[in-house]
Amino acid sequence: MTDKLSSKLKPNLVTKLRDIMHQQALPDSFESTLEKGILPTAQYIAHHHDSEKAPIWGICGAQGTGKSTLVHFLQLILEEQFQLTCASLSLDDVYLSRGARIKLSEDIHPLFATRGVPGTHDVELGIQTLISLQNAGEGETVLMPRFNKATDDCFAKAQWPAVTGPFDVVLFEGWCVGSQPQPSDLLTPPINPLEADEDRNGTWRDYVNQQLRTRYAQWFGLLDHLILLKVPGFEQVKEWRSLQEQKLRQTYLDKGEKIPDRVMTPKQVERFIQHYERLTRWNLETLPSVADVVLDLQEDHRISQARFR
Repeated sequence: MTDKLSSKLKPNLVTKLRDIMHQQALPDSFESTLEKGILPTAQYIAHHHDSEKAPIWGICGAQGTGKSTLVHFLQLILEEQFQLTCASLSLDDVYLSRGARIKLSEDIHPLFATRGVPGTHDVELGIQTLISLQNAGEGETVLMPRFNKATDDCFAKAQWPAVTGPFDVVLFEGWCVGSQPQPSDLLTPPINPLEADEDRNGTWRDYVNQQLRTRYAQWFGLLDHLILLKVPGFEQVKEWRSLQEQKLRQTYLDKGEKIPDRVMTPKQVERFIQHYERLTRWNLETLPSVADVVLDLQEDHRISQARFR
């Protein structure tokens, strides 16, 4: 770790950061992301700390932008450097059960069988979890929802971990956290083959937008601040998501193991990513002007700068 970065951090934190970078096989270039993006953001969060009520910081970023990594390092720096106790929730852990999504696909539109877009989450559970984290008193525990992507279903409640309050900061990350609804006239023209072929009358995208106007507006209305991981463009999202699947596939091949069905082929990735395209493009257009922090990502995944409102 560079002397410049180490000089800004407590020695024990430097050691922990090095260990995590090694465990996650992060390249040396990640230090640039720490210095230019993650550390300044942690300082900004600490500066805006409210001692009376834990602020909820939303973190929005398209697939493959590194939201989980960002949260991991932010939480460590906030706790070790600034003595702020953090709790974090992922949007990916509050999906509706597989059965509930199948029913939604039968009642509303077949595309809702695929988790991801607004309408496929347990909004009430998400709201209650954030409120509970924000208001947890001394020694009060909060059960944290968990979703099993391997089975595409929720973990049983008995398997949910518990965290103990109180908390100084709550981090809430997800690909559409803070997303705003689109004007109705923008919904009519399809933007990709998935919409053109499988949502010809616009029922699916209309329902997604309706969810953003109503239930998700209430959920995201709990946010006190918003951080945006801004990709150069949607083409990078496709590229990075494809790369994730290629690496996952290669991992199984290297072990001589059978590749699970959940590992997608390039054609499957192409179709899957189209579920997210409309809202990802809309977020890139609208959220930079409302986010408190914009972290600009380069094509090589590094954060080039942090912009603060």
